[in-house]
Amino acid sequence: MDHTWKQGKITLENGYLHYYRIGRESNIQIILIHGFTDNGLCWTEVATALRGKYDVIIPEMKSHGMSSRIQNNETIDMALDVKKLIQTLETPCPIIIGHSMGAMITYQLGTRFPDLSKAIILEDPPWRLPLQDRIMNTNRSIYEWAENLEFQSLEEIEAINRKDHPYWTHEMIRIMSESKKQYDATSVGVFSKILEENNREWLSTINQLRIPALLIVGNPQLGGIVSDEVALKVKELNPGILIRKIPTVGHLMHFDKPNEFTNIVVDFVREVENH
Repeated sequence: MDHTWKQGKITLENGYLHYYRIGRESNIQIILIHGFTDNGLCWTEVATALRGKYDVIIPEMKSHGMSSRIQNNETIDMALDVKKLIQTLETPCPIIIGHSMGAMITYQLGTRFPDLSKAIILEDPPWRLPLQDRIMNTNRSIYEWAENLEFQSLEEIEAINRKDHPYWTHEMIRIMSESKKQYDATSVGVFSKILEENNREWLSTINQLRIPALLIVGNPQLGGIVSDEVALKVKELNPGILIRKIPTVGHLMHFDKPNEFTNIVVDFVREVENH
């Protein structure tokens, strides 16, 4: 992270959100929301590419990165936390982009607070159909993996990431690995409950989405969450949502193909600006 990155935090009712900021504050604001167990710096390559034209703000959700930890018996509302960030920073109608869990949060912002943002971009949200929940048991292994992060050293995590992602830069390997050590593994139960409760909410609310929206999906055979069936259902329930697919990657699109991902984002943002 170079000197052009700024950092800050906003106070919440219970704790605080840490955030990064890069770009020109006079430009259109883009908010990037990370996925489960990631941190704000996991958006480094995308944010760096966007900073010349946009004011990029990257919050870190509670128990992630340098934000406050979730307390025992605390009820969390991540969409409300991001709303507070937007209001505190006086960011008028930003474009919000989220990956995975961050896409879930972004979607909730778009449906619950439609006047808050100009448009939303969802990168492989954790959306499934009821039948898929019955025949797939991948989520439990993800939560077990997250619970075990605290027992792995940074060096062990880096070695795994180098093996799994041989084409990533050394910087992104380091950032991804450090994000896992920043994550508070004691909060896995809280996040697993939220993610499980929300992975089908889109079925009953997506027809209510009225702001411009782009869904970016990967290849399910390479690890993408959004299946072809889900994408078809999205289009059926809300034909106004644009869908773009990056067929050569799975779930980690902005990590694996940052340039292609950013180009899709910029094209959509331009369309939104011109309308």
